[in-house]
Amino acid sequence: MSGLALWSVINVVALIAGLAIYLYIVGRQLKTVAGNLEESADLVWNIKADAERIEPGLTAINTTGRVVAGALPLLYGMGEGIVVGATFKTEEHTHDGVNRPAMGTRRSRFMESVGVAIPKQ
Repeated sequence: MSGLALWSVINVVALIAGLAIYLYIVGRQLKTVAGNLEESADLVWNIKADAERIEPGLTAINTTGRVVAGALPLLYGMGEGIVVGATFKTEEHTHDGVNRPAMGTRRSRFMESVGVAIPKQ
């Protein structure tokens, strides 16, 4: 057997061995994925069974929610009637359109150093 034929046989054997190892690794990973999918399918079926038990109560909750939602405008109107005397009246207070902190304006030396004079309040 010549050297070229020997190296060809060695290359073919190495290729087949590499493919066998690759297929073994991929098969192991696919078995792991299949096991995880089976567990996930069981969990999904359990969730579906729980949801079927909840469905009749959910219909009753939705009916009650519709009744409450229909009553909200009436309740809102009654609440507005209760707080009429407690609302803020803007005509009693005057403002110059500038928001100022409750403690007044802070004195800053930085403003004075650049020539800005802030009037005292």
